[in-house]
Amino acid sequence: MLGKNILDLENFSPDEIRLVLKTAKEMKKIVQSRIKKLPDLRGKAIINLFLEASTRTRTSFELAGKYLGADVVSINAGTSSITKGESLRDTLLTLEAMGVDAIVIRHKSEGAAEYAAQIVKPVIINAGDGAHAHPSQALLDLFTIERHKGRLAGLKVAIVGDILHSRVARSDIFGLTKMGADVHIAGPKTLLPRFFNFDGVTVHENIEDAIKNADVVNVLRIQLERQQAGLFPSPREYARIFGINDERLRLAKEDVLILHPGPQNKGLEISNAVTYGKYSAIQEQVQNGVAIRMALLDLTLNGGSL
Repeated sequence: MLGKNILDLENFSPDEIRLVLKTAKEMKKIVQSRIKKLPDLRGKAIINLFLEASTRTRTSFELAGKYLGADVVSINAGTSSITKGESLRDTLLTLEAMGVDAIVIRHKSEGAAEYAAQIVKPVIINAGDGAHAHPSQALLDLFTIERHKGRLAGLKVAIVGDILHSRVARSDIFGLTKMGADVHIAGPKTLLPRFFNFDGVTVHENIEDAIKNADVVNVLRIQLERQQAGLFPSPREYARIFGINDERLRLAKEDVLILHPGPQNKGLEISNAVTYGKYSAIQEQVQNGVAIRMALLDLTLNGGSL
């Protein structure tokens, strides 16, 4: 994977996914250790170009680079020359001219990461582009599931909520189906893609059907900032019909695993009781995100040394 651009899991092989998960397992030991430092990327320079708001992804990529010994600089929309009218192309070329080895980019427009990969030579890692893809989030979801369940193949995984606007859902589906999981999606008809042609995915309008006997339930955030009014009657109505609560979870398997990419709209797509309940791995996902992003940086910039 040395020099590979991380744009989406669509262009990952199952073996590459296994390699990332295996590497992340070792990286998690560093995250949990007293001294969080490896020399693997000493002398490497990484730019986090975050032109859309983020807490978890941006911070975890920054820590991942620093834990591996790289020099990391973070840039957001408000502090970049884009506010002065500079194009994304010129921003990328400027960063390349400074000799950076990798650019981690988050952008509101679909295809921004792929565009960046066509413009400049440093490794490009997609940290989320519009509603298109979020490969590192999908990999940390796979990692979390495998850590709890011991496998991915054959598991019933329900992805519920705002499928239409979710880059996480799309990347999760690519990753899960490649690894042999049985994927079910559910949400209001207005929040499901009109044309959906993923093999190995069952679409439900009734959320109970999706989560019945599920091994994993991944609850997606209702992305209010991406929506126009009228996609569901009201937040209260959505919570009543599609929200994940203790009563609804009784339909899933007894050891069901609950995931959520964050941030959460508590009381809307997920209840407080579920978020902080015994089935939840939501906070663990955050820690696993650092390990996964360390793995991606190490594999793409160093070839992996573990």
